[in-house]
Amino acid sequence: MTDTTDDIAEEISFQSYDDDCKLLGNLLNDVLQREVGGQFMEKLERTRLLAQSASNMRLSGIEDMAELLEKQLASEISQMTLEEALTLARAFSHYLTLMGIAETHHRVRKGRSVTHLSKSCDDIFSQLVQGGISPNDLYNTVCKQHLLEYNDRPDLGHEDREMLIEDLVREITSIWQTDELRRHKPTPVDEARAGLNIVEQSLWKAVPHYLRRVSNALKKHTGKPLPLTCTPIKFGSWMGGDRDGNPNVTSKVTRDVSLLSRWMAIDLYIREVDSLRFELSMNQCSDRLSRMAHEILEKETSSNDLHESRNQPLSRNQFKLHGQQTSSLPTQLPARADLPACTDYNDGGSQYPKLELPGTDYMPLTRQDGQGCSSSEESSKDSNHNRPKLSANGSFNSNGSQLAVTRGSFSSSQLLAQRKLFAESQIGRSSFHKLLEPSSSLRPGIAPYRIVLGDVKEKLMKTRRRLELLLEDLPCEYDPWDYYETTDQLLGPLLLCYDSLQSCGAGILADGRLADLIRRVATFGMVLMKLDLRQESGRHAETLDAITRYLDMDTYSEWDEEKKLEFLTKELKGKRPLVPPTIEVAPDVKEVLDTFRVAAELGSDSLGAYVISMASNASDVLAVELLQKDARLAVSGELGRPCPGGTLRVVPLFETVKDLRGAGSVIRKLLSIDWYREHIIKNHNGHQEVMVGYSDSGKDAGRFTAAWELYKAQGDVVAACNEFGIKVTLFHGRGGSIGRGGGPTYLAIQSQPPGSVMGTLRSTEQGEMVQAKFGLPQTAIRQLEIYTTAVLLATLRPPQQPREQKWCNLMEEISKISCQKYRSTVYENPDFLAYFHEATPQAELGFLNIGSRPTRRKASTGIGHLRAIPWVFAWTQTRFVLPAWLGVGAGLKGVCEKGHTEDLKAMYKEWPFFQSTIDLIEMVLGKADNPIAKHYDEVLVSESRRELGAELRRELMIAEKHVLVVSGHEKLSENNRSLRRLIESRLPYLNPMNMLQVEVLKRLRRDDDNTKLRDALLITINGIAAGMRNTG
Repeated sequence: MTDTTDDIAEEISFQSYDDDCKLLGNLLNDVLQREVGGQFMEKLERTRLLAQSASNMRLSGIEDMAELLEKQLASEISQMTLEEALTLARAFSHYLTLMGIAETHHRVRKGRSVTHLSKSCDDIFSQLVQGGISPNDLYNTVCKQHLLEYNDRPDLGHEDREMLIEDLVREITSIWQTDELRRHKPTPVDEARAGLNIVEQSLWKAVPHYLRRVSNALKKHTGKPLPLTCTPIKFGSWMGGDRDGNPNVTSKVTRDVSLLSRWMAIDLYIREVDSLRFELSMNQCSDRLSRMAHEILEKETSSNDLHESRNQPLSRNQFKLHGQQTSSLPTQLPARADLPACTDYNDGGSQYPKLELPGTDYMPLTRQDGQGCSSSEESSKDSNHNRPKLSANGSFNSNGSQLAVTRGSFSSSQLLAQRKLFAESQIGRSSFHKLLEPSSSLRPGIAPYRIVLGDVKEKLMKTRRRLELLLEDLPCEYDPWDYYETTDQLLGPLLLCYDSLQSCGAGILADGRLADLIRRVATFGMVLMKLDLRQESGRHAETLDAITRYLDMDTYSEWDEEKKLEFLTKELKGKRPLVPPTIEVAPDVKEVLDTFRVAAELGSDSLGAYVISMASNASDVLAVELLQKDARLAVSGELGRPCPGGTLRVVPLFETVKDLRGAGSVIRKLLSIDWYREHIIKNHNGHQEVMVGYSDSGKDAGRFTAAWELYKAQGDVVAACNEFGIKVTLFHGRGGSIGRGGGPTYLAIQSQPPGSVMGTLRSTEQGEMVQAKFGLPQTAIRQLEIYTTAVLLATLRPPQQPREQKWCNLMEEISKISCQKYRSTVYENPDFLAYFHEATPQAELGFLNIGSRPTRRKASTGIGHLRAIPWVFAWTQTRFVLPAWLGVGAGLKGVCEKGHTEDLKAMYKEWPFFQSTIDLIEMVLGKADNPIAKHYDEVLVSESRRELGAELRRELMIAEKHVLVVSGHEKLSENNRSLRRLIESRLPYLNPMNMLQVEVLKRLRRDDDNTKLRDALLITINGIAAGMRNTG
């Protein structure tokens, strides 16, 4: 279950939550009564009541009766027809989804109604100041942070309430009649679009609100507000950049996603500037702003171009001839009307046209004879066929037809035809746009803010047009003065407007929509989210192998580490490119080289870090630095100027237990190399970023051992950087589930090693966690506050070190026993792999089409090459949640039996790291369900392997027993009863879904070509994921 649920548990009123669940459940029942009939609804209700009764009996400790009812439920499900099973799966899946919506809704409602929210900026700032932190220290630390309804509407009358109920019924009916299964795998660009949609729909609204909260709390407790362009949080993404084991992420995909992110940022800014121009209608301004407005007018007046590309409220003739009547239509064609629209065009379609972006069905415009370009035929005709389309010459044709225009020489008749077409396309457009624009009087110098912001809008529109042409791979030559390339260029005029309003006594206006826009620009920049690249270290070694063999230097990967470092350092100090332009390499190697080329073309203005997965040596980092340097030299030579932006940060990712243990040594080795240390100081402000992986380390050694090795590795990396005077940012590669390092954000940050969070932290949010935490503006604001206050506390009040060395020694012993138990079961037991495939739906998960990445890094059936997500997902489906607890019981039991029980209790009370580790394991044990896991074994597992399942269930009981001993709790989740209540409320729908999944799996494994059975299985997978609130 996700930590979103865990956070909600503190913030929920169960009466109103139950009321909403009942309302939504009744509405779904009404819809189903119409859609599937009363007879089936009787069967559905009987299934629910049986599951409810069995659950109540088990919670009351009446195990025999519970088991009897569960057997009756399983028997009735096994007798269902395929159609009945499919419909039941869909119905219960929707019930669980609606309950999840109710939980999210109540989290938002609670946030609105509570006057003093825990962990908010105001709450934590107050605690810190009262605890002795000086206001100046608090202020400076915050400013230097870098991170990353129906029932409550008393205003509604009876008719309004009835209308809302009807709207809900329509929504639920629509959902029921929609196919809930994705029939095709998403492309990386599809995934990136989904991520950008979260920004547009939620974060765009949340960020200004969050920053106002931070600023207000700072002003209240320190006397100083947050500086306008200071933002404690930045966003990054690797959707479209993570090519580790995903052949679908190519250099072209990375380029397109980066450009798409820029396009959306500019499009959002255009909307905000438009709204701002209506608001800032006042005349009074500073001398500096007045001069800028007049310079803009003079520049326009001196131009002979009468085409109103900027949609100013006054025409240029009106500015030029104050008070004189101008003709209603232009007397001559606009200048350069015969040229392609990349030089000038006015969008005549929707104000914010939906860009046709490259995707799986994308066909770029084709060039003809090297001279021209023609539009591709539409790959499909849909409801958008009447939307204006960008033609090959950049102009819009509102009827959807497209023109193919050959660039080069025009005959006079062609030129006249082009001019006529352009003129016709403009008729009425200027007058129409005037109706939409803010009006002003004819006096000179009027509405200076609108004039300046109009110029900003014009440049933004040219920037957007340029990006569209780049996405279409069309030639485009713009004067750099005509568009925005950097954040500072856009901030300049906005800050000038802000200072002007403040100086004229209009601070209340300055601190409204304008301040919000400035804060958005400071946070999102020109790209919304910088794109991180990620590739496995072995792919870089293969690339260098190809290069060194081509240069007759033997094979790079066969050299020892010292020889590699000597070669890489020598080449990095050199000024010539290493890769010959004539080199011919295998497609995989070419793709790596092409990726570095795209990185050089885009630079650090668009891209963030280059993450090296499975890093284990210093040479892994220098190899990337060399390939990056070489690509930048080549691109710079072709452009005749330096590459845009700076070099990307190169971030080693340590994932396995072995690599985590060596992380500090690798960083020491890197920083001892003069070239590398000077490079970090010069190009990255003396800042080294290191990523630690939670998923693969957990799959490698078990959750407890992984947690301890991660804790030690972070401390060692921090110490290594401190030895060389280098600042460090730790990048935490967490998944959503506890088995992959997930858990409540606040708890996770507060339990980091002392000194590892020094005002900076990076962390991943993956999969459904992005939607769960940031999908709504209200939840996003809350999550951003939690990140901010947790990092602030960990910086100003670092968690305590273990009180004595004995505690660390005990952790080592628990970790050792735990790891041995985990690995002897998962990797050394010859029956485990077959048991895993039989007892879980792992083999069938690939049909879900929920991601573009393959489930395995390499073509192997072993656990080693299986990705951590399907590994955890499969066990979550069976409610066994094995990766999160296997080995823990053995480790705790071994130490307790040696007489250290009281030591463990003291560690739990006084050491935040140990307490959080035990609490997370206790949390996941509360979600595990032995009887359900046993049912999977009894029906699906071969008789010869059932004893292994029984042994694992005994291990689960041992883990539960000893976790309770250490925590001092009588029952699991005793310290989070609200979470327990939420879990129990889902059981009447969740338990039948598991039993249904077992039955469908049994049938499908006898008839694996039955597509309806497969659909039924996938629906149960979705439903259980909704009930458990996470996939893995």
